[in-house]
Amino acid sequence: METAAPSAVIVAIDGPSGTGKSSTSKAVAAKLGLRYLDTGAQYRAITWWMITNGVDTDDPQAIALAAGKPAIVSGTDPAAPTITVDGLDASGPIRTQEVTSKVSAVSAVPEVRTLITDLQRSIAAEAAEEAAGIVVEGRDIGTTVLPDADLKIFLTASAEARAARRNGELRGKEAADLAATKEALIKRDAADSGRKTSPLAKAGDAVEVDTTDLTLDQVIECVVTLVVERQGREARKPAARP
Repeated sequence: METAAPSAVIVAIDGPSGTGKSSTSKAVAAKLGLRYLDTGAQYRAITWWMITNGVDTDDPQAIALAAGKPAIVSGTDPAAPTITVDGLDASGPIRTQEVTSKVSAVSAVPEVRTLITDLQRSIAAEAAEEAAGIVVEGRDIGTTVLPDADLKIFLTASAEARAARRNGELRGKEAADLAATKEALIKRDAADSGRKTSPLAKAGDAVEVDTTDLTLDQVIECVVTLVVERQGREARKPAARP
């Protein structure tokens, strides 16, 4: 029986902050020769643009009116992912505490989500046509952005573990005590899960991976195994007859 050649694979990895999504997604993409997209960076980028251009991030109408103005471009090389806004490198500015504190409000605006979702889908489609596939990480990828993804993974972890990891990422003034970091994460979870448009949620057909007691290398190996298994199933499917 003839089998089809391995086709491009689209992997959706969702979950709340601090579960290891970014580190895992980049490593998995690099190991398997896939592209990588950090969708959260895109929402941070548009939030940063709103802040620097004087848009009131507490005013959904003002956000909606300005949403289509910035040009956001994401580089998808997992070894060196990039993001620019109107041609400017935004990789550093989008990681400030000010952006972190406002990104949930901005990303909850339907007009913002529509624009960014369309951008994400076009990037995934391009990767499926021109490359081996892509790992897309975010909060609504498997449920809203790419509901037909070949593999959906939902990473979870305890609030305590996530707070400890997030504190380890912060430096200087950005670092907070563990209790404050945990409180901020829980507040962000509530905002993301409770928004009306594309809330943070586990897709019904997603594989859940609890990373609380796993090292990063163990999480990466787990996800790589899941992707390879999926690729194997696709390769064993009978080739379509002309």
